[in-house]
Amino acid sequence: MAEREHEHVRVAVIGSGFGGLGAAVRLRRQGITDFVVLERAGSVGGTWRDNSYPGCACDVPSHLYSFSFAPNPEWPRNFSGQPHIRAYLERVTDTFGLRPHIRFDSEVRSLRWNGEELHWEVETARGALTADVVVSATGPLSDPKVPDVPGLDSFPGKVFHSARWDHDYDLRGKRIAMIGTGASAIQIVPAVQPTVDRLTLFQRTPAWVLPRADRRISGLERWLHTRVPATRVARRGLLWGIREMQVSAFTKRPNELGLIEGLAKGHMKRAVKDPALRAKLTPDYRIGCKRILLSNSYYPALTQPNVDVVASGLKEVRGNVLVAADGTETEADAIVFGTGFHVTDMPIAHRVTGANGTTLAEEWKDGMESLRGASAAGFPNFLTIIGPNTGLGNSSMILMIESQLNYLVDYMRQLDVLGGKIALNARPSAVHAWTRGIQRRMERTVWTTGGCDSWYLDANGRNTTAWPGTTAEFRKLTREVDLAEYEVLRVPASRTGARAGQAAKAVA
Repeated sequence: MAEREHEHVRVAVIGSGFGGLGAAVRLRRQGITDFVVLERAGSVGGTWRDNSYPGCACDVPSHLYSFSFAPNPEWPRNFSGQPHIRAYLERVTDTFGLRPHIRFDSEVRSLRWNGEELHWEVETARGALTADVVVSATGPLSDPKVPDVPGLDSFPGKVFHSARWDHDYDLRGKRIAMIGTGASAIQIVPAVQPTVDRLTLFQRTPAWVLPRADRRISGLERWLHTRVPATRVARRGLLWGIREMQVSAFTKRPNELGLIEGLAKGHMKRAVKDPALRAKLTPDYRIGCKRILLSNSYYPALTQPNVDVVASGLKEVRGNVLVAADGTETEADAIVFGTGFHVTDMPIAHRVTGANGTTLAEEWKDGMESLRGASAAGFPNFLTIIGPNTGLGNSSMILMIESQLNYLVDYMRQLDVLGGKIALNARPSAVHAWTRGIQRRMERTVWTTGGCDSWYLDANGRNTTAWPGTTAEFRKLTREVDLAEYEVLRVPASRTGARAGQAAKAVA
């Protein structure tokens, strides 16, 4: 028999975070075992592997931030920390027998659609393979964004991003500059403040912060959730329902959020007695325009004598002196960037070349768009988990991931029903219609009318990140694949027969 030139699989999944592992579980449950999970690192976990900074935890309750098909009755807290979430993903990997499918240290370097063979040619750090279907589950919070600050290269101290925390660097007794005031920064600041000599927070835009209703989950509760699963289901359902009821304020009636602003201001006033500091920390935009942050310790940390708040972004670096846009100068031994990720310009898009010979990044140069958050026109049999306009501002992304996994499963079922060597290519008209509908709805949302510049918006000011509806609505819209929205591509019967003949000669 002639030796195969390369490996071929039915499905190649990229990434082993919640999206990638969830896809692997659902594929196995569907009876599909001819797949691989390509992971660039040496272990599973995705965002929850990469983000290990001090104080790292989820801002969504644990019983909602977990798979419905893999419940965990042993969550230790309402809002569990990074070590517990990562351990949960390791258990999911083992419980569902996913390790034989995972290729570690296999960063995907390029994906190229072969229109003659109707498959994807995949180049990884450990070799090449082909796949009928590719599922990109790289996630929007996977590649850190560090601003291009003049003079940064000349800084003599330590520099790292919150998602690439250097645990070998001892912060004790050091002068630390924290750049940014997002979800990572408000956890890092109170975690490191007690041990550093001086902490300077560079705040380009203040955040709205609400109390964090966190507590230890008692042993009795965990026992009940284990022995009486209905209690666990009810808890998850209650957490979900509360958040579903909040959606209309974000998407249809932003003015109703004024009451929540009052709660946030009261939370700040109780912790921050200095009027000048409160003025620095008070946003001038509608709450919800940026992601609402949860913390009981952030404001108290900012009032400590070894903390300075610079109400301005970092403009330049001169040796070990950091200069803010307002002219404030600060000396530092280390710079920690909490400046977010490449969300609207995902790096994986530069590595994917579709049917027209253009990359996904080129197709998305005016803004990301895909059919039901999954399929981009011109990229057959390429599905994205957590694709454009699938993000949430108030609930669990696991709910959206599971909806997209439903879509993936039905996509594979449709391929089986159609039979033969085929591919589905999203029709441009269907993609544009879906996108227009979302953008029309986006005009009324707090993300558009709230008066802020957030990471939800792309370079053109368009929200290509968030979903302007409930998770229940999204689940309904992604339950099944509508073949009318796709062009069905087939390998000509003559070529199929020729390949079969070649294969028979090779065996002979």
